[in-house]
Amino acid sequence: MAEHRNPHTATFEDLLAEGASVPTDGWDFSWFEGRATEARPSWGYAVSVSERLGRASAVLDVQTGGGEVLDFALATAPAPKPPLVTVATEGWPPNVAKATALLRPRGVAVVAVAEDDPLPFADGAFDLVVSRHPVRPHWDEIARVLRPGGTYFAQHVGPSSAFELVEYFLGPQPDGVRGARHPERERADAEAAGLDVVDLRAERLRMEFHDIGAVVHFLRKVVWMVPGFTVEAYEPRLRELHELIRAEGPFVAHSTRHLFEARKPG
Repeated sequence: MAEHRNPHTATFEDLLAEGASVPTDGWDFSWFEGRATEARPSWGYAVSVSERLGRASAVLDVQTGGGEVLDFALATAPAPKPPLVTVATEGWPPNVAKATALLRPRGVAVVAVAEDDPLPFADGAFDLVVSRHPVRPHWDEIARVLRPGGTYFAQHVGPSSAFELVEYFLGPQPDGVRGARHPERERADAEAAGLDVVDLRAERLRMEFHDIGAVVHFLRKVVWMVPGFTVEAYEPRLRELHELIRAEGPFVAHSTRHLFEARKPG
């Protein structure tokens, strides 16, 4: 990993080089400490998953990333027992490898499944399906693999998340893009798949980027924010943002998150 430079004294070129060289696999955001911040939702997703694991017998974590959230939840799961069967899926090969290394010691099987592919599990295989920030929830598949009475519990990315940053680089986005991932639309889709939505909460959370290296690393890590982002393609706009941060302080954006809990009747 590149040296963690002092963002207050490093040059624009050094910060770009650092942001472009930091590995992006997994969903560990500890590199951003002191460089960028994001407020966390009030509901404490990972702790809530941990509490549910003690009551589950078969658990599926969809799009687990590097497995960090599931690993934390298993490590902190209360009595009476951890689930007897725990499986995770992931579609990006570097994350599959990272999640396998992290979760295998806990007895978790990590299955490589592309985001748009059907889940390779039997009908009614799980009594708890969880997911943190799925690219898109496939409601019919979630409903299919849940047992009657089973629960889908997840934290989703909401509409227009971090769009201050997105639109800085891409310009104003159409309403159809800004309104994607709306929680009420997802409620309707879940209900159409036969699930009963029992909890749906949304929050808008402050983000701050303290230097341009953090912006570069974020856009490389969260690739759908600015599709096709490269330092070379956006160098003039990055330089303008670098000067703006140096003159006015952190660049502020807002993430949107919603907590989703749905049950399969039965």
